[in-house]
Amino acid sequence: MNTNDLTIEMQVKSKKNPNAYPIGEPADTARPKVDSVERALSQVGDAWTFLILREAFFGARRFDDFSKALDAAPNILTSRLKKLVEHGLFERVQYGSHSRRFEYRLTRKGLDLYPAIVMLMSWGDRWLDEGKGAPLELIHTPCAQVLNTSLVCEHCHTPIQAHNVSWRVGPGGHD
Repeated sequence: MNTNDLTIEMQVKSKKNPNAYPIGEPADTARPKVDSVERALSQVGDAWTFLILREAFFGARRFDDFSKALDAAPNILTSRLKKLVEHGLFERVQYGSHSRRFEYRLTRKGLDLYPAIVMLMSWGDRWLDEGKGAPLELIHTPCAQVLNTSLVCEHCHTPIQAHNVSWRVGPGGHD
């Protein structure tokens, strides 16, 4: 984690963490005005951008690939691809030695959004399936099973839910 980035650490409240505040309860200290959610949304916070990222994770690289998959107006697609490159989520790479055409490849920063997209997809499958079930299933290749997503603490491996998470001002949240 880059300490120059503004981060809010989500900590499970315990006796070891007396300065943490439960999610959903008023705190006697103010959260920083800008947090990492706001910063992230400034780069990926519209539907077209998330859909372009989704298609990139499914293998789209070229403008025509994105255009066919999304049925987006060319000006919208061009604008979003340009922003994704500017924000460092894609790199624009020329293909063919004599071509003036480019591919858009996910960078490390872009690849790090995969869990967010999978969790959003999982939420949509649960709440927006119209009683039909998931329209698409992801298969975890190592075990060949349908992927069931969950967010767990990397330390104690218990599920993370709003009622068992608290917060504190992180190192980037101090003015």
